[in-house]
Amino acid sequence: MAASASFEDLIEKQLKGFTGDLDVAETGVVVQTGDGVARVSGLMNVMAAELLDLPGGMQGIAMNLERDEVGIILLGDGSHVREGDEVRRTGKIVQVPVGDALVGRVVDALGRPLDGKGPINAKEFRPIEVRAPGVVERQPVKEPLQTGIKAVDAMTNIGRGQRELIIGDRQTGKTAICVDTILNQKGGDVKCIYVAIGQKASTVAGLARILEERGAMAYTTIVVAGAADPAPLQFLAPYAGTAMGEYYRDRKGHALCVYDDLYRHAVAYRQLALVLRRPPGREAFPGDIFYLHSRLLERAAKLSDELGGGSLTALPVIETQEGDVSAYIPTNVISITDGQIVVETSLFYQGVRPAVNVGTSVSRVGSSAQVKSMKQVAGRLRLDMSQYRELEVFSKFGAELDKATSAQLARGERMVELLKQPQYSPLPVEKQVAAIYAGSNGFVDDVPVGDVSRFEAELYVFLDGTRPEVLAAIREKRELSNEVKALLEPALAEFKAQFNPTDKK
Repeated sequence: MAASASFEDLIEKQLKGFTGDLDVAETGVVVQTGDGVARVSGLMNVMAAELLDLPGGMQGIAMNLERDEVGIILLGDGSHVREGDEVRRTGKIVQVPVGDALVGRVVDALGRPLDGKGPINAKEFRPIEVRAPGVVERQPVKEPLQTGIKAVDAMTNIGRGQRELIIGDRQTGKTAICVDTILNQKGGDVKCIYVAIGQKASTVAGLARILEERGAMAYTTIVVAGAADPAPLQFLAPYAGTAMGEYYRDRKGHALCVYDDLYRHAVAYRQLALVLRRPPGREAFPGDIFYLHSRLLERAAKLSDELGGGSLTALPVIETQEGDVSAYIPTNVISITDGQIVVETSLFYQGVRPAVNVGTSVSRVGSSAQVKSMKQVAGRLRLDMSQYRELEVFSKFGAELDKATSAQLARGERMVELLKQPQYSPLPVEKQVAAIYAGSNGFVDDVPVGDVSRFEAELYVFLDGTRPEVLAAIREKRELSNEVKALLEPALAEFKAQFNPTDKK
């Protein structure tokens, strides 16, 4: 009996000291895997877009919630995922790090560093998918976001909170417009996020080097889901970039998000949808392909003053085939955005760079998001350039032209030269206004076409060195008042008098 009592005492003593915690988790089992997705049974309470843990550190996202199974996309190389593997719920929606810790970094679609500069010590995380601001939470787009590109700021201007599509064939300068816009934010209050979707690693590395050399990485984050990355990461990348931009928008700041490009994004989503057995529609894209981009681009907004007045501006890029802007994905995105900048192959090979087609490019925000001085010179410019393009086609028939038409053609030809701009050389708005004013008011009419670019370059040097008060007046007054014109016109006349068209420097 004594031995029995001591045994019971021992068990009782051990039970009293037991403090083990139960590990309770809802788990499921992989029933099928392949092509970057897996089908899992047993996750009865899983949420849409919930993050799931798989063996080997692999993670997935719940995409298809069906009666008996869940279709998940795998965030990485899923070749080691096997049927019968355990899948655990995390109870978390996919999040990415946000904040200043990401500035100057190159990260993947989940915010993990790719640049070898060490871990990202972010203090805050945000879900990659959130509700877009409603009508009451927004205000009209009326504050300009300068790109530094004359042809864009004058005729297809962009405002803070706008969604302006950049569309055209491959190798026509779409990315160059985006990069110049990022470079032009130097010294300003706009944080930039560049999202590279399905691009070659060498291309992204070259772009990062350019931004680094010109000091733009001090306010820029690059999010990369390259051509070698799985389709799930390419699908998530633009939403992750938007979440990073929303951090600044919601804190009364300003952000610019470039999506390069959304056609590759749609192709990645189509791949996932087909493997997940979603019904295909036109061009094999799933039926919710419009919603894919609308819920992304609607998050770009200029918030109301009550919410701080912050803004997130979106520059989506779409690559077309043979200039076909009426294809399925381009027309979808055109209908969502607030305008489009169309770059044409023919103009590009003629040496007109940026190769912006004035006739088909438009900003639906209009002049409300322009500096008043630019508005004053640009209204006439757009009309003049449209008329020039029409007359140029007519003149090719060899018809005799009257004096007024010939003069209009001559001025249009010089304005085309004046609007050309080298890559990676954005201009402040005061210099743009001075150059366009000179062209629109006849100061370049008798300058040989081949000398127009030199005329422009030397004009900037002259104004900077000899008449800096002119640029200062345009910058500070922000309109071409009589007072500013009284400074600008004599300065242009003085420069014109000393400019030597025959000088072949």
